[in-house]
Amino acid sequence: MVKSVTYEDLTSVAFEKYIHLTTSGRKTGKPHNVELWFAVGGNRVYLSHEGEETDWMKNIKKNRSVKFEIGGRTFIGNARLLEDHTEEAWTAKMVLYEKYYGKAAKEIIEDWFSLSKLVAVELA
Repeated sequence: MVKSVTYEDLTSVAFEKYIHLTTSGRKTGKPHNVELWFAVGGNRVYLSHEGEETDWMKNIKKNRSVKFEIGGRTFIGNARLLEDHTEEAWTAKMVLYEKYYGKAAKEIIEDWFSLSKLVAVELA
């Protein structure tokens, strides 16, 4: 059983490089694990993937409940795909880019994510 966690718990591991995300298979219901880059922005975790939707993204569309591990800490959350050209999508792009590459002009960030799908995860 996963103990209740807080936003402070999440921010304490925000510097880690990888998140291990577990979704439920949309066909089998079995756990599907992936390792991804992530960034924390506000009280959410943001993820992205360049190109077509992956299995883990398709799984989220069917069942938003996810489990994720960052730096040895386990969290439970609800994930959703973000619509492009929204304020939250911009926030996701900015925090992801800045975490891994540093500050940049909006045009550079928008270009970098031009083929990306974005996901937000909120603590449950």
